Amino acid sequence: MEHLIDLIKYNPNTDFVFTHFLFWVFFGIVLLGNAILYQKSILRNCFLFIASLFFYYKSGGYYFTLLVFSTIVDYSIGLGIGIAKSRYIKRMLLVTSLMVNLGLLSYFKYSYFFADAISQITGENFAVTNYFSVITNTVFNSGFDIGKIILPVGISFFTFQTISYSIDVYRGRIQPVKNIIDFGFYVSFFPQLVAGPIVRAWEFIPQLHKKYCLSEKWFWTATWLVVGGLFKKIVISDYLSVNFVDRVFDAPMMYSGVELLFGAYAYALQIYCDFSGYTDIAIGIALILGFRLPENFNRPYLATSITSFWRRWHISLSSWLRDYLYIPLGGNRRGRTRQKINLIITMLLGGLWHGAGWLFVIWGGLHGVALLVEKTIVDVLKRYNLKIPKFLGFLLTFHLVVFSWIIFRSPDLDTFNLFLMRIRTGFFIYDPVQLIKSYFNILIVLAIGYTLHWIPVELRRMIKIYLIKTHLLIKLLILITFCIIIYQFSLFDAKPFIYFRF
Repeated sequence: MEHLIDLIKYNPNTDFVFTHFLFWVFFGIVLLGNAILYQKSILRNCFLFIASLFFYYKSGGYYFTLLVFSTIVDYSIGLGIGIAKSRYIKRMLLVTSLMVNLGLLSYFKYSYFFADAISQITGENFAVTNYFSVITNTVFNSGFDIGKIILPVGISFFTFQTISYSIDVYRGRIQPVKNIIDFGFYVSFFPQLVAGPIVRAWEFIPQLHKKYCLSEKWFWTATWLVVGGLFKKIVISDYLSVNFVDRVFDAPMMYSGVELLFGAYAYALQIYCDFSGYTDIAIGIALILGFRLPENFNRPYLATSITSFWRRWHISLSSWLRDYLYIPLGGNRRGRTRQKINLIITMLLGGLWHGAGWLFVIWGGLHGVALLVEKTIVDVLKRYNLKIPKFLGFLLTFHLVVFSWIIFRSPDLDTFNLFLMRIRTGFFIYDPVQLIKSYFNILIVLAIGYTLHWIPVELRRMIKIYLIKTHLLIKLLILITFCIIIYQFSLFDAKPFIYFRF
């Protein structure tokens, strides 16, 4: 009994994630409950809502109360906006939603960032206090450190979901959700709760009371998404991180310029496989439960422009920033100068969304400037009826993105400067044979990862159709083979999903 209680209780030393066997035990129980209740949508949604809250409790402990609080606030505000007759009252309710949600996000995510900025300006130490811990210690008699603010897992994702709901209700795009269980389920749906994709209410809530249907085709589609996502995460991303990327970024002066360049290419693949791997698993799990989540990645390293890259990378975030920030700022409707300002503001805030640090702001600003330069070049080329060759566009875009990932991954500005300096000053040619011998496994994983990413669309489609339609025995053999490979690689040090800290 005590062991069972220990499994149920939150354990800060255990990551309750897709790569941990306890999650799959939990998912098995969820599948059983879903199979029993699938014909009764109200009971099923209630069960999945409770399961999602438990998942978040296991992932973030007492911070699950923030999720509940955010759910209650935006559910109530949505009803208020729907009932209100006055445009002024509707606007005030929307402002309240923005203040509460962005206030919580800013407090937990940016307190240290703002405190450091104030300290640098005033020259005085500005201490922060974790008032959530103060309240928790008072109510539950716990012993949390009130002098340290911990970022609640997934807060950036579910905050943006609740904000988009309130805005869409205000705009009249959707009607307010009357049932708080339905709304709570939308906010907390566990597959995508802590790392996206960011789901809009108008695309998810209508699915809640549809008849459950899972054909053989969709089952195997979901299965291959889950297995492929685990392969990306464990076999490619974690292996590159533990055996190469972390080492070169932690101590760049210990490596040559060639090794650091490989490290940059490796991190580009690592972060893609990590994040898109999570998304694939989330979409697959949701599909098995009867829900469709939006696509979040579309082979971003095939982009031939920065604009194309952002239409392919973290699609749910980039579209969110477009619809709820860039367009409300004026978009491209108020002249070229205002468009450029709106674009830079959007990308700077997009960078800051990823983390409370100046390197994230610089990363976002770099992409913003690249978008502006790109638009200027395209306008000039159009005048002379010219186009940039696609392959040249691909090379320029890919290497600009890889360079930006160096900024993104560097722990601080000094490390970033050392990284670039070492590439410039330590770029001497190795004996190719010795280089291959030294990094043979890393090069193999890189080759597999980039090859899978750059497979032609038609070949990818044919493989997908084969995996879905082939004989059951062949599918099982392929599935078992991949599971064995994933299990073997999982015995190495497991790494948390990168976007959990955003």
